[in-house]
Amino acid sequence: MDAEALVRPVVERAGFEFVEAIHVREAGRPVLRVVVDRSGGADLDALSELSAQVSRALEDGGYESGPYQLEVSTPGLERPLKRPAQFQRSIGEQVKVKMTAPLAGSKTHTGTLVSADDEGVTIAVSSDGGIEERRVPYADIASARTVVDWDAELKRSNA
Repeated sequence: MDAEALVRPVVERAGFEFVEAIHVREAGRPVLRVVVDRSGGADLDALSELSAQVSRALEDGGYESGPYQLEVSTPGLERPLKRPAQFQRSIGEQVKVKMTAPLAGSKTHTGTLVSADDEGVTIAVSSDGGIEERRVPYADIASARTVVDWDAELKRSNA
């Protein structure tokens, strides 16, 4: 059984939103990274308890992919966007969308997420003629995430 099928119900019962479960290699070691989110954020105690529950679910479900380190975390400030509901919650935010094929001469589009429905998203991007809205179907999105204006964040934190 795959990690997502074992982990998603546990994450959702604990009051979190399942974002993704991915295998990565860090410092030569295999890591199973389970990314979760929750309105209002999550503190370390909640993540620690969830990590124990996820570990038990993987063990009880017979999950075997060789030795790995389990990491349960939140997506941080720049969050991946995969499902329509995640896009819908991010309306008004800056996003970066990478596409499978070029649109308006580029595969990467960064701008304000204007709308999101069941078929795709609309992004307002800066162009030579001002602001241009681009419609992108979910089927054409290779990856997407919110982006943070770090200059503005630094100014805000120093104020």
